[in-house]
Amino acid sequence: MSRKAPRRLIDDCFLTDKERLTHEEALDILRERLSPVADLEPVPLAEATGRVAADAVLAPRPVPAADNAAVDGYAFALADYEATGGFFPVAGRVPAGHPTSEKLPIGAAARIFTGAVMPPRADTVAMQEDCEPHEQDGQDFVIIPPGLKQGANRRRAGEDLAQGTALFDAGQILRSQDVAAAASVGTAAITCYEPLKVAIVSTGDEVLEPGSTFRDGAVYDANRPLLQGLLAGLPVEVTDLGILPDRRDEVQETLRAAAETHHAILTTGGASRGEEDHIVSTLDEIGSRHMWQLAIKPGRPMTFGQLGDCVFLGLPGNPVAAFVCFRLYVRPALLRLAGADWAEPRRVMLKAEFDIRSKPDRREFLRGILLTENGTVTGVDKFDRDGSGLITGLREADGLIEIPEATTEVKEGDEVAFLSWGELGG
Repeated sequence: MSRKAPRRLIDDCFLTDKERLTHEEALDILRERLSPVADLEPVPLAEATGRVAADAVLAPRPVPAADNAAVDGYAFALADYEATGGFFPVAGRVPAGHPTSEKLPIGAAARIFTGAVMPPRADTVAMQEDCEPHEQDGQDFVIIPPGLKQGANRRRAGEDLAQGTALFDAGQILRSQDVAAAASVGTAAITCYEPLKVAIVSTGDEVLEPGSTFRDGAVYDANRPLLQGLLAGLPVEVTDLGILPDRRDEVQETLRAAAETHHAILTTGGASRGEEDHIVSTLDEIGSRHMWQLAIKPGRPMTFGQLGDCVFLGLPGNPVAAFVCFRLYVRPALLRLAGADWAEPRRVMLKAEFDIRSKPDRREFLRGILLTENGTVTGVDKFDRDGSGLITGLREADGLIEIPEATTEVKEGDEVAFLSWGELGG
């Protein structure tokens, strides 16, 4: 049974007196104004990977719960070694899943198998490959070689998890290893946020559905397939609203209806101030605009607002700009709405293998191609063309080179910040 998440969004208009917001100002607005909006539900472990945890899971007992053997072999007390000279009678057999309460006799060893609980008194395990079994007068013996340290091949109780340890916290996107940890303490289901409902739409009379007949002046819609792919790995349910024509009434009607049944609407195109661009004007008329026009390249006309309780994220129409803005702003925004903590991508500093001049007061994100020698990264070069419609650059790049607002020139050999696609969502 699902339960409601705390609500909701700040429903007021927010307009700055600046013509364009900086990259950091845009991130600050998104971080400040977005909070989880999806409801909660118990999710079976088999379906939990990729979902966002709504509650922390604590270990109710140590893992492992008891000292156990890490290998197949023979368990013994190392203190007995000198007295026996390594020649031990075998007193018992301890399979995994069948612990014994009988204390190991002094000077004896027990046959033991991987995962089996150590018998009382035993503190060390010798691997069976290193041992020599013998039989004498109907009694099984084993010769255990010297050189083992006390505790060898023994897993200690709680060495993986102590009782009360948090396996993960609320707001974490669950990985397969997190789900495995939950299973290891006996958890059958994890309370998660329900998938975020996201509607996507392209706009423009010039935009054609792939597969339709081409006509002069038109372009095929690469943006919706792009967004569907970018959204595929996120905890979201996607509704494809298709392509909207440049008609104000149809844009308003479609967005108003979608806002009633979705947590977020994601558009591409129509975000400028031309007479045929109706996205921003629609947002101003029937919703609230929190952000528009960023001092970045590519992606200047990125838009953020809301229609009632539905978050609106308007991307530029050029595919490269749409892709970059999705990775920088939309992905973390959607994950925050879906219950996840806001995650800042890690940057690495690499040697530039290019020269450029950059305009001040604008942050640039160049498509970066890693250079390697004998498997080691030696630097980063930029894609040789900068157009926002060149999908080839996205295909060849390994990530983004970030040029801060204060930097007006980069020379070969300078260090530059690089954000890999993996850090930006894969």
